[in-house]
Amino acid sequence: MLGILYSHIFKEHKPLDYHPENPNRLDFAIEGLKSKNLWQNIIEPNPANIEEILEVHSENYVEMIKKAVQMRFHYIDPDTYVCEKTWDAALYAFGAAREATLMALEKKGIYLALVRPPGHHAGKSGRAFYASTLGFCIFNNVAGAAKLLETLEGKALIIDFDVHHGNGTQEIFWNDANVIHVDLHERGIYPWSGYEWEVGGKDAEGTKINIPMASYSGDDDYIYAWREIVIPIVEAVKPKVILISAGFDAFKGDGLATIQLTEEFYRFAGASLSGYSLAVVLEGGYSIGLEKGLPAFIEGYLKGKAEKEIIKPRYEALKVVGKVKEILREWWEI
Repeated sequence: MLGILYSHIFKEHKPLDYHPENPNRLDFAIEGLKSKNLWQNIIEPNPANIEEILEVHSENYVEMIKKAVQMRFHYIDPDTYVCEKTWDAALYAFGAAREATLMALEKKGIYLALVRPPGHHAGKSGRAFYASTLGFCIFNNVAGAAKLLETLEGKALIIDFDVHHGNGTQEIFWNDANVIHVDLHERGIYPWSGYEWEVGGKDAEGTKINIPMASYSGDDDYIYAWREIVIPIVEAVKPKVILISAGFDAFKGDGLATIQLTEEFYRFAGASLSGYSLAVVLEGGYSIGLEKGLPAFIEGYLKGKAEKEIIKPRYEALKVVGKVKEILREWWEI
């Protein structure tokens, strides 16, 4: 089962001049899905209400965004803009992530919240951890989905494979042992967090799992990390629904990082999770990653066959995976 939650309002959040996070991103995604006959079962989402957003963000932060939109401030920080339609787009994005989660709970399948603006860098009060900006994000959509899933199921599992660390998500749930956050990303780039030793706050140690991959890592490196760490954690948790913070900016040539992934990894990742129900929330991806990586992930899930039996990870991947496993051994049998 495939369902896509999408609204034209997501294209109304737009910059005055060039910005990598722009409405054309959705055109890349939609064209890529259409090319694989995956543009189907389109569902118009409903907007979230303020009370739902306040479950993960502070009142001061929400009010700041609201006032910035009303006063038509364009940039709220050097990376992140708002326009007169940003408030509406952000409410619908947050709502779509939660609706995708409810659908995934109701019937096994893959439910894509094809949303803008993205969210995983937005912390409780805006900027999170070491980041200097919000990194194009407004409200943390996957955090809203996780809070809902935690309320309904008692726990939530988030897997974030955007090329940048989901620092906002990690911050929001830092002390929450019921939300397991696995984050696979490039080491040493924005937002300068997500290192192996960041494992969660008091009474939540071991629930925040970071896998910072070396620059220029490729498919074999990521597949190795996925097999060695991600899949064992999924099998240990046995979640009814998995939340995916799905960024496709680690695709080779997408533009904002050095990771060299192709359809091969995304197809493998999707196939490896085909036994579970997924709520997939769009994060990054700015060109070819959305056009090629997104449909590959969905295709992999729907076909359910994880290929690539023989892999040759680089030394850097062996090293980081070994270090992560050593740290996690205190809490996980992996």
